[in-house]
Amino acid sequence: MIDTDISRRLMTIAYVTSLLLLMTYTTWLYLIDHHAFFFTSAFSTLLALSALLMHVGRGVNAYLPRLILLCCLYLMVSQAVLETSGSTSPLWFGLPIAASMILLPLIPALGLNILVLPAWWWLLAQSGDEEIWKSIITLLLLLALPRWEHLRRQALLYATDPNDSECNAYQRDALKDRLRDEHQRSSVLGKRLAVLVIHLPQFDMAGEQFGRQAQLALLEKLCDEVMASCRDHDLLGRASQATFWLVLPDTSESGALLVRERLKRSLSRCVLVETGQLVTDIVAYQPRRQELFHLFVQRLEESSHAPAHSLLQTSA
Repeated sequence: MIDTDISRRLMTIAYVTSLLLLMTYTTWLYLIDHHAFFFTSAFSTLLALSALLMHVGRGVNAYLPRLILLCCLYLMVSQAVLETSGSTSPLWFGLPIAASMILLPLIPALGLNILVLPAWWWLLAQSGDEEIWKSIITLLLLLALPRWEHLRRQALLYATDPNDSECNAYQRDALKDRLRDEHQRSSVLGKRLAVLVIHLPQFDMAGEQFGRQAQLALLEKLCDEVMASCRDHDLLGRASQATFWLVLPDTSESGALLVRERLKRSLSRCVLVETGQLVTDIVAYQPRRQELFHLFVQRLEESSHAPAHSLLQTSA
């Protein structure tokens, strides 16, 4: 799984440092009786404090306090440009652009900077430094290139990686490719093939009540138990958000039912802190005689989207 977000601890340090710097600057403005820009600095300090509290608290989108922190930075840069009219350093304009590229995803960061460009142009016109806007656009494009390349490589990796990004199982497309190979092999060689459809009815509830981490814990525990209970050449793949397919080559109907019961016993012994005992619904499927692959997959997909109670019925 690829995680491109900034770590929570690092962001906490950034919020605390920004708040301390703004408090120090506001105090300094007050001590030297520079009241013209004191209120802007004090307002930015309150914004930084609210961003820190939102970051520490739960249930708030991670990008909202980052946007508030960027607002503080833009306010301080605007104040600096107005205060140093006629001698504005390009560093002041590059600082919020670089910060937005670090704190936000590529598209929102570009959108924010494009929306702010007219304000930059007006400030530069007021200060008489109108030529700096070319440097601002160049810096924006240069900072966007590494993020764009990272997104391109991540998309390429996702397209070529057979594993799911959230658990130790095949992703949907790779799972279908492997299942097609096994279906063709069983048809040509006359071998048996079985597929267990494993459904997690607790998945949506865990996300609503305990968040994404509880869902990832469910997926990890399920995959670990299935891998420990199956053969090396059995294939586990994620067919949907809460449904997995366990492909069992060279397995008869009775063998699939034995694996099903063994898995249910093994999974029922798993207890998680947030959701308690791990509950699963498992159904055994086998291709019918002369059944085409797409029809077999259609049956499996229908069971994946069926209500939980219908998954308790065994279909062969």
